[in-house]
Amino acid sequence: MAQPDEENTISLLEDDGEQIEIPKLLPMISVRNVVVFPYMIIPLFVARDKSVRAVDTAMSKDRLVMLATQKDPSEEHPAPEDIYDVGTAAIIMQTLKLPDGRVKILVQGLEKRRIAGYRARKSMFRVKIEPLPDKPIKRMTVGTEALMRTVCEKSEKLLSLQGELNIDVSSILTSITDPGRLADVVSSNLRLKIPESQSLLMMVDPKKRLQRVHGYLNRELRVSTIQAKIQSKVHEEISKTQHDYFLREQLRAIRDELGDTDDREEILEYRTKIQEAKMPKEAEKEALKQLKRLEQMHPDAGEASIIRPYLDWLVEVPWSESTKDVLDVKKAQNILDEDHYNLSQVKERILEYLSVRKLNKKMKGPILCFVGPPGVGKTSLGRSIARAMNRKFVRISLGGVRDEAEIRGHRRTYIGALPGRIIQGLKQCKTNNPIFMMDEVDKIGADFRGDPAAALLEILDPEQNFSFSDHYLNIPFDLSKVLFITTANTIDPIPSALTDRMELIEIAGYTEEEKLVIAKKFLLPRQIKENGLKSKDIVFSDHALRKIITHYTQEAGLRNLEREIGKICRKTARKIAEGQKGPFRITANLHLFLGVPKYLPELEQEIHEVGVATGLAWTQFGGELLYVEASGMNGKGDLILTGQLGDVMRESAQAALTYARSHVQDLGIAEDFYKDLDIHIHVPSGAIPKDGPSAGITMASALVSALTEKPINRDVAMTGEITLRGRVLPIGGLKEKALAALRAKIYTVIIPDKNEKDLSEIPKNLRKKLRFIPVKHMDEVLKVVLLAKK
Repeated sequence: MAQPDEENTISLLEDDGEQIEIPKLLPMISVRNVVVFPYMIIPLFVARDKSVRAVDTAMSKDRLVMLATQKDPSEEHPAPEDIYDVGTAAIIMQTLKLPDGRVKILVQGLEKRRIAGYRARKSMFRVKIEPLPDKPIKRMTVGTEALMRTVCEKSEKLLSLQGELNIDVSSILTSITDPGRLADVVSSNLRLKIPESQSLLMMVDPKKRLQRVHGYLNRELRVSTIQAKIQSKVHEEISKTQHDYFLREQLRAIRDELGDTDDREEILEYRTKIQEAKMPKEAEKEALKQLKRLEQMHPDAGEASIIRPYLDWLVEVPWSESTKDVLDVKKAQNILDEDHYNLSQVKERILEYLSVRKLNKKMKGPILCFVGPPGVGKTSLGRSIARAMNRKFVRISLGGVRDEAEIRGHRRTYIGALPGRIIQGLKQCKTNNPIFMMDEVDKIGADFRGDPAAALLEILDPEQNFSFSDHYLNIPFDLSKVLFITTANTIDPIPSALTDRMELIEIAGYTEEEKLVIAKKFLLPRQIKENGLKSKDIVFSDHALRKIITHYTQEAGLRNLEREIGKICRKTARKIAEGQKGPFRITANLHLFLGVPKYLPELEQEIHEVGVATGLAWTQFGGELLYVEASGMNGKGDLILTGQLGDVMRESAQAALTYARSHVQDLGIAEDFYKDLDIHIHVPSGAIPKDGPSAGITMASALVSALTEKPINRDVAMTGEITLRGRVLPIGGLKEKALAALRAKIYTVIIPDKNEKDLSEIPKNLRKKLRFIPVKHMDEVLKVVLLAKK
């Protein structure tokens, strides 16, 4: 062993007489989940690069290393402040390099040391250490000796309860005469928490340390005693179970001799149920096979408890029970109109299905997918369809489902196995042709338990679902009579293979006019009834309802609108309960019920301005005005974009600038304008992220206006994507954008030529109020929006 410098070492004399000198500088390993005490021999796995280098450094010199415990075991790269400053200097007795790069070492604690400072931190920890000696014991008192004997006896008792006591351990404990050393040896064998072990290591008073160890010993003894009682009780229960089994076997033999027929009655009951269930031949064959097995085995056998629930499911699943469809198309239309306003596309599709079903009795059920923002009535529409067709309605939510077994069921080999939610739903409604709604199909997850979306591929395919096999039943079940309806907020998260199997029906957000009609026809009567009012007690004006829609809610659906109406009804109910007399009229006094408005819609500009264009944007809450501002200033030709713009919108700005540069002569702009001019394009409401290509012509108009110093007509709104050549490409959400312009009292809207076909989506009465200008090229846009210089 290499001898270190005498000035930087502290001598330690071992029991066998060999002198080990511990240097004042040592490589350090930060250990997790363990506190190493002096005299303790323990194997450690070393995996972190710093720790492996510390081991290599120690092995190349004197095999001495400092071991200090981390405060937080989960910290992968601890800093000095994450490590306790008191640890144990130890000697590495053995090392073994493992194939995965880790090193297994066997260390023996030598003596406590305090870390005085860190001399190296990057490649490995090298620390300066100083002694932490125990306080000397002047004389051994009778009390100390009694405490030592008590600790030894309780340690032996604890080891005996844990089944780890042997003669060597007992002799070692009784041979120790130093209280501090006894405390360390016992501490290293107790199952203590890290802070408790560390506090013992840091104590320098041997007597106090031994007293605390005695306290921990008492606690561990109590825990181990209770644990031993529990194990003894479990063993007794197992013996009792075996005893009961033998008694039941004898009782069964006696019943057989007496001709007792309790078990036979159960078998006969199952047989009758199987006949009444009118199962397909394959299912009936399997049911009779399992019934025969049950008949031959002991009633209390373990497998009998698996067969009985399986037979119960087989006889309760509606193999041949169906409800009779109401094929009166006009009656179905009246029911759909009673429950929902507008939604003509969905209603037409259901009525078409009923018409074909009337002509073709063997038609398979369609797979529909309602796609739309929250609150537009997708789920309630499913209930309305079931009512119109006189079918049962089953709904399951797929939001957050990550286990394939939720859809297909568990195999019977698992304890507590059940069929999937499809079979459970059919059993619940007791028919094989319900309206089966799967909500939130776009929020299905996937993990190690499988992909539920993949399991839906078979269920939602009319060419396959006539023989759907649940893992639990393991028998084909015909789902072709079920009308499946799925709902989603967006299509993007749904796998393409699943989307391909469904007929997508998009349900757009409601316009202000539609919300007004729905509120008067459906929401108001419902809230008045739910809050215990009568229609004569409260009267809403159209102006008040419009203000709730525009100033107190901002949504595509109707949930918040109904909440606000319910809030007014509750406050009115309170006034009536306090003795005030109605009727209460809700007009311009909304602030008394709902407080200050939450949303303020964008208004038309007051004057025609240079560099400010009015665009139209689509949001999930409907259409919005989108102002684009452009300014030029002396600079180096940079294009500055602000307003939390997304990548697509930034590219639209680049395309607009390129268009302007390539048409300088037509626009009357200097050819080298970009060399000494910085252009700043800003879209207000900077806290709101924005993206999409439909603001292309708006950006180009604002940019050209700023460069030519011609004002833009404030009475014109526009939407459309622009190309480098100036062509105007089609966009989406035209209906919502047009209604946003109408709300802001802008009656002229520039749209792409190819969007002219989408004007039919806008209600006729609103379409008449607007003037749409279809354009093919950016030049046409500029002719309409640019005014003469002032």
